[in-house]
Order: sequence, then C-alpha cells, then structure tokens
Amino acid sequence: MDETAAPSSGGTSPVGASSVGTLSGGTSSGGTSSVGLLLAAGAGTRMGRPKALVVDEHGPWLTRAVATLLDGGCDHVVVVLGAGEVEARALLAADPRLLPVETPASTEVTGASGADPRLPGSGAPARVSVVVADDWADGLAASLAAGLTALAASDPEEARVALVTLVDYPGLPSAAVARLLSPAAADLPLGPTALRRSVFGGRPGHPVVVGRSHWADLTASLAGDRGAGPYLTAHAAEPVDCSDLWDGRDVDAPA
Repeated sequence: MDETAAPSSGGTSPVGASSVGTLSGGTSSGGTSSVGLLLAAGAGTRMGRPKALVVDEHGPWLTRAVATLLDGGCDHVVVVLGAGEVEARALLAADPRLLPVETPASTEVTGASGADPRLPGSGAPARVSVVVADDWADGLAASLAAGLTALAASDPEEARVALVTLVDYPGLPSAAVARLLSPAAADLPLGPTALRRSVFGGRPGHPVVVGRSHWADLTASLAGDRGAGPYLTAHAAEPVDCSDLWDGRDVDAPA
C-alpha cells in the first residue's frame, strides 16, 4: 500500500472539468448516507508509476474503484489525488460512465477548511468529487487526513459514514462494499459511531467503515505512512469477514 513519493501540483483544487457526475449507485443500506473515500494519491514507487494511473486489461484502476464503490452502495465518492493528479482527473473525466458537471473553469473551490464545497451537501449534482492532498508525499496518513477533513466540512445529514479504501485494490468487488455497509454485517448499527473493518481469515484489510463521530479523532491520530489501522484496533472496530468474496490483497508491483 504505497501512498508516497513525487512532487505535488497543489492543494484542494479547482474541480472544473474533473468534477464528475452520476455513475450507477444507490442509497446505502438502512438509509444512512455513506461516502466512499478512495485514496489514490501515492506515486507507486514499487509500481513504477502512480497507481491512480495504472491501466490493466480491465481498464483504469481509478475509474474501476469509483464504480465499485458506487455500485456497492456508497451515495458519493471522494477521490484523494496527489501524484499524477492531472492525468488522473483526465481518466475520471474520460470514463463514459461519468456525466460531466459543468462548472466554470475559473471557479475556486478551496474553502477555509481546505475542503471542496462540491462535496455532499454542497448542492451540486456530482456524485464524484476530487480532493488534492498538498502533503501527500508525507505518506498515507496525509492522504487520509485530507479526505477526512474534506468530508468533515460536508453536511452531517448527507455524509454520516465513510467507507475507506485504496486504489491499489483492483480486485475489490462491489459485493464486499455492500457487505461492509449492510446493517446486518455487525452488531452495532451503521451510523456516526460505526467502526468496521474487513477481515480475511483473521487478517485485517480494506475496505473499512468509519462513522462521522470518529473522523476528528482519527485525523488527529494519523502520522507518517500509517492509515486508520492503529485507530481501528485501539477502538475495537467490528470485524466483517469478506474472505468468501475475494482475497483482500493489494497490488504493489507490476505482475
């Protein structure tokens, strides 16, 4: 899960042509608004290129991941970019499943919080938004913090739960997303206090679910190249077994 490397092109950026619209998706189970948070900022040192730009025989990892999150039940997807940002935006905008949202090219979208006001609750029709992590080269924590900070600025009624994953899981099926978001997947309800993590034969992995009431504390706990794992462990995140759906392996290097 390499989310580090090369120089950044800027902070939370004008979305303009790269704000993208509706893919097939739906309302998350149980009526709780869920946002997919896709971390795709790293330079992919071992891969030899940013993983947001990897294309295989099934197409771009980036657009596949966005579609998977929406198909699995996320109401919105926020993509955190860094390395290869311009090219990654082009991949999103070029996907035939995406309907472009017309916004003035000169529109400045960076709010006081560093968030994109076209996130859920902004009134814009886009179901996919882009956030750029200025300090993404510092490691995975910086990318996750940028995404959570942007989500925290959104309407609490429209973003109550974040389902977090990384672009380097090209095998992630929408069924795994749906299971993590299912009210029946864990003992505690899916809502602002929820903490869930996928497990594969006892091994923790992605996606993970983080309710809104945890976002500030999780963000404050992040450092270096570590993600949400230590926080989820410390706060006894509920395990959701997904080993019957896929192997949960990330892809760090070319095959």
